[in-house]
Amino acid sequence: MNTPTHSLLYDRWQALRAEQSGLRARDAAAHLGVSEGELTASRLAIDTVRLRPEWAALLPALGELGYVMALTRNEQCVHERKGYYRDVSVMANGQMGLVVSADIDLRLFLAGWSSVFAVAEETARGMQRSIQVFDQQGTAVHKVFLTADSHVDAWTSLMERFRAPEQRAELDLSPLPAPEPVRADEAIDVAGLREGWASLKDTHHFFALLKKHAVARTQALRLAGEEWAQALAPSELPALLEAVAAQAVPIMVFVGNRHCIQIHSGPVQNLKWMDTWFNVLDAEFNLHLKMPSVKHLWRVRKPSADGTITSWEAYDDAGELVLQLFGARKPGIPEREDWRLLAEAVPALR
Repeated sequence: MNTPTHSLLYDRWQALRAEQSGLRARDAAAHLGVSEGELTASRLAIDTVRLRPEWAALLPALGELGYVMALTRNEQCVHERKGYYRDVSVMANGQMGLVVSADIDLRLFLAGWSSVFAVAEETARGMQRSIQVFDQQGTAVHKVFLTADSHVDAWTSLMERFRAPEQRAELDLSPLPAPEPVRADEAIDVAGLREGWASLKDTHHFFALLKKHAVARTQALRLAGEEWAQALAPSELPALLEAVAAQAVPIMVFVGNRHCIQIHSGPVQNLKWMDTWFNVLDAEFNLHLKMPSVKHLWRVRKPSADGTITSWEAYDDAGELVLQLFGARKPGIPEREDWRLLAEAVPALR
């Protein structure tokens, strides 16, 4: 792209890669004591270009790349979905965005998006081109990788159109806001919480219910009562996915972080353990779940105008949501009976 100008951080990274050839950027950044965003920025003028974070224009332009792979992850789970960026919308205030195509399905919380880079890395499997977005802490929010069927000419055009005038490696990082302290159970209006839960008409109103009662998510599950939430053994999660695959039940798999949620709707088929990771390895959908980090698993029921909606929700030891599973459905359509039978078949922990 330009004549390389090696930064000290980039040199340290390359030395680390020479020692540990398979090390991913996220793990290398942690090893070097920097954010992944800073590590990516150290590649400027080598194989990376900084782009202007103009989300309302940049996100629809990703559709020009054709068939791509969208990746969203949190600490414990990686969600990869191939398809096309279609039906992209960004709210007028720029705070929220949606991608609602049948294959790539995203909820974008753009207020936390900060920097974006185009990376063209030479790998053992050839040139790997990607668009990588980072938040104000330098944590990866969302990535889009070109595939063998993508339009490389559109990639070049996109880089030229959105290239930032100043290719600076410094990121305007800020510390992660301190989490709200969890209130004691005794301070929660449990009766009001349960009443509000029972009155839900849309699963999307659940977050507002939590906010109204100032209750943490896993705390709400504990306090909701057996009718609405039941703890399950975490080891049941792979078993459910295996049952879903065996019966060809289409599901929805939600994986997200603070600024992006990515959804797969459809079947899962090729399931495989790799060490302690449980994986879905289908042609268009991959999931990589670090099972030892799933410390809590819940079966959750929420009333809606379409009837009760049943989900399985996995959490890590910090109470962070790792992933959610639902039966595949569209608004206005009741929950699938085959999904509900599988989701309800597992006995709750006592």
